[in-house]
This record gives sequence, structure tokens and C-alpha cells, in this order.
Amino acid sequence: MSAIILFLAVMAIIVGWWLSQQRLTAKPWLEEGPIDDFPGTGAMTLPAAKIGLGVFLAVAGCLFTLFISAYSMRMNMADWRALPVPKLLWFNTGVLVLSSVALQWAHLAARRNDMDGIILGLLAGGAAAVTFLVGQLLAWQQLIVAGYFVASNPANSFFYLLTAVHGLHLMGGLAALGKTTAKVWRSTQATEVQLSVELCTIYWHFLLLVWLVLLGLLTGWTDNFVDICRRLLT
Repeated sequence: MSAIILFLAVMAIIVGWWLSQQRLTAKPWLEEGPIDDFPGTGAMTLPAAKIGLGVFLAVAGCLFTLFISAYSMRMNMADWRALPVPKLLWFNTGVLVLSSVALQWAHLAARRNDMDGIILGLLAGGAAAVTFLVGQLLAWQQLIVAGYFVASNPANSFFYLLTAVHGLHLMGGLAALGKTTAKVWRSTQATEVQLSVELCTIYWHFLLLVWLVLLGLLTGWTDNFVDICRRLLT
């Protein structure tokens, strides 16, 4: 339950920050001057693609929250035997962080109208994401060789389920990233691809956040962190 509350709190903070950046709380009827002088205050100025991504991330966030809730409840039962987390997951986490950083680099390059920087960031981010997926498959292989099969124990099943669902979301992101990269190759101005690059960047940061929460849950670090916070507050 602590992991769920922590995840929801982080998601609420991010959503609140994102909404504040969109100026959805602005009151254009209180502004003075022509309406065109305040382009950030109109509800229709928010791109439909951004709204669609926001809705999708909300749904995906709810899905992962349900999985985390089920994991937290199931792990308290007597037949639960936690499996050893492969050390390879820490390497994979570092690679995913680098992937997110590369996408952020591409986003900043788009703002600077740096086409070469955009392409470099997208390619580096995509390569790191593929490395992450390969690393996850190798982690699965290590567990299977050690005898930790999917149906052997509920803990095993949840591990494979959570990592598989996250991996599928990342594969979907790679498809969108591929389309964005192709669009960049055909474009001559960064303004033509800035929105696409920004959406990919937001999605990558979301997947990184979800993975960090999942990793903390699988390793037990999340509960330890919550316990430390409780002790500091009491």
C-alpha cells in the first residue's frame, strides 16, 4: 500500500506540474487587451496530440497502479517466496536513464533549431531503449536458468508480468520514436518536428518513472524508503 501511495503522489506532482505549464488555470476573461495577445490562455491552443498523450499516460498510470496494488496485496500471503532480483536490472536501469536523458537532449535541440542534435538524441535514445529491452530478456534468461519459472511461485509470475507490461509499453514507444526519427530526416526545420520530439520525451520520462517505481517495488527498496520517512516524521 505504501508503494501505491508513493506512486500516486509522484504521478499527482508530475500531472500538476504539467498542467501548470499548459496554463490551464489561466483566466482569460480577466486579461486586458485583444484575445490574440494571450495565446497561452485559450483552451484550444493545447495540441490535440498532447491531450491524447496525457489521457493515455493517465490510463497507463492507472494500469500500473492496479498491478502494484495487486502485487502489494499478494506478497503478504503465506505462499509468497520472493525471487532474487538479477543484478543486471541495475545496469538496465542505468541504460534506461541514459535513454531518457538522450530524449531530453533531443527535445532541447529542437528548441534550439539544431537538427543534428535532434537526430543524435533520438538515435541515442532509441539505441539505449533497445539495449534495455535486450537486457530485460537476458535477466529473464538468468532467472529461468536458475529455476525461477513463471508458474513456480506468485512472486515469479508478478516479476515477469510487471517487466513484460513495461517492456511492451517501451516497444510501443520505440514505434513512435521510429516514426518521429523518420519525420526528422524528411524535415528541414526543427519547428516541424518539435511537438513530436516533445511527446516522445514526455513518454520516455513517464516510462523511466514507472520503471523506477517497479524496481523499488521488486527489490523492496520502496517499502524501506517509506519506513525511513515514517521514522523521520515520528
